[in-house]
Amino acid sequence: MQFHKYQGTGNDFVMIDDRAKVFDETNQALIARLCHRRFGIGADGLILLRNKPDFDFEMVYFNADGRPSSMCGNGGRCTVAFAKFLGLIDSHTRFLAVDGPHDARVDDNGTVHLRMIDVEPAQEAEVGEEDVFLHTGSPHHIHFLDPSESPSLAEFNVFAAGHDIRYDQAYDPAGTNVNFVEVPADPAQPWPVRTYERGVEDETLSCGTGVTAVALAASQRGAASPVRLRTMGGELEVSFEHRPDGGFANVWLSGPAVRVFSGMVA
Repeated sequence: MQFHKYQGTGNDFVMIDDRAKVFDETNQALIARLCHRRFGIGADGLILLRNKPDFDFEMVYFNADGRPSSMCGNGGRCTVAFAKFLGLIDSHTRFLAVDGPHDARVDDNGTVHLRMIDVEPAQEAEVGEEDVFLHTGSPHHIHFLDPSESPSLAEFNVFAAGHDIRYDQAYDPAGTNVNFVEVPADPAQPWPVRTYERGVEDETLSCGTGVTAVALAASQRGAASPVRLRTMGGELEVSFEHRPDGGFANVWLSGPAVRVFSGMVA
């Protein structure tokens, strides 16, 4: 079986061209092994690209633990880059993901712009005063760190704090992804973000739906569209429009999506 490895700001994926639909998506142990960083290829998730009537393709996403998951923004951008590599699309595309149809485009410099779903108004989270919740195709808890507090985001224990919130009873039974954000002195500057992802059960270098949620929440703290966000793996940008009801429309996630290598699995 041939595979391709892609990454979007350090969020990495095993990509498989499954237009012939021969991959056994029920084999969670196989998916988990392929994603394992010691015994497999190593990735935050695995993505199948499949044919879909009325669309250019379908994206089928699995977490690193082998289970099907909700939408992955960086994974979506990488799938668009993969489709272009395969010659399925040119610069524009419309594809289907688990949360519905998505439009996307690829610039000449390799930047992939992905239109996300419309997002409902931010909700106050139940686990802290500086916390909000947004669903951007995947569920995201957002915690804003006070710049005067210690430790700083760079020294923050994302694994411990993220694990506790991910499994907080407020989010039973499915859990949530958790984002920790340092508020910049100038909201026009990049907003530093670190994310604990469910399914990976650890911090990842970047999370597309996570930075989307952070950008929308940051807009209520002085940030204007487009918002730049700095992850451990690089910079992303999110643009959006405010809806009259407090929600968000025309949400776009933009950033690089890079093919790292290809290979064969016996």
